Amino acid sequence: METPPGWTLEPPPAASAPVPAADPFGKPKRSWIREKLSALGAAIIALAAKLKAVLLLLPKIKLLATAGTALVSIAAYATIWGWQFAVGLVVLLFVHEMGHVVALRRHGLKASAPMFVPFMGAVIWARSLGDDALTEARVGLAGPIFGAVAAAAVAVLGFATHTELLQALGYFGFFLNLFNLIPVVPLDGGRAMAAMAPWMWFAGFGGLVLLEFIEPNPVLLIICVLSGYSLYQRWHSRKAPTAAQTAYYKVSPRNRMLVGATYIGLSIALAIGMHFTYLHRTL
Repeated sequence: METPPGWTLEPPPAASAPVPAADPFGKPKRSWIREKLSALGAAIIALAAKLKAVLLLLPKIKLLATAGTALVSIAAYATIWGWQFAVGLVVLLFVHEMGHVVALRRHGLKASAPMFVPFMGAVIWARSLGDDALTEARVGLAGPIFGAVAAAAVAVLGFATHTELLQALGYFGFFLNLFNLIPVVPLDGGRAMAAMAPWMWFAGFGGLVLLEFIEPNPVLLIICVLSGYSLYQRWHSRKAPTAAQTAYYKVSPRNRMLVGATYIGLSIALAIGMHFTYLHRTL
């Protein structure tokens, strides 16, 4: 059987699926907002990772800051007294400041690591010295107590080994801690007076000013300025006390006597320590 021209007995080819047009960029486009949000999320994650790393390193940073300021102070003191005396002096200052730190933490208060300031000693920072003057006094007296014990240990070791350097360090340690008991804020003695007899701030400030006139000293002048400013602030607040301020300075007679006995006894012990170490050095 003949087929007409142009006809065939073979079945027509199957229709093939349409081929999608090629994406000239290789993949579908993402929206601009989604791209920005993704970038922002990645940045936040990276920042959080860095903050976590900083928090983990924070204790080490504090330690490095303490060590760094200690080395600077040692270098400064060494120019006058030599490196051995300078090292011993910084150690005594560190023990003194750790007394404050221990007392603060015992009362549930946070304190910074000790930082050293050449020719000004060492300092710590705390958001609060307690909710009452009694706690402030305990924190203030803890430094000279720790410092007195450290100075006594150095002096005894100096006598036992006949080492004049250690005896001189003991004398200087006794002197520094006794000086800190001058009854004016921000010295430790002023902290004790907050619970014992706040009016003694005026006597302490007057003594500092008189000492500056007798023996002019730039370090003492700085302490006088700081003390005068602190005295003005604290006494001005006591002239028109709020309920919280009245409660702050309310100390029982028994605790007032304990603070006074500790202050006087510590002052006498430091003076005796200075006396004996000084006599030995002058022989």
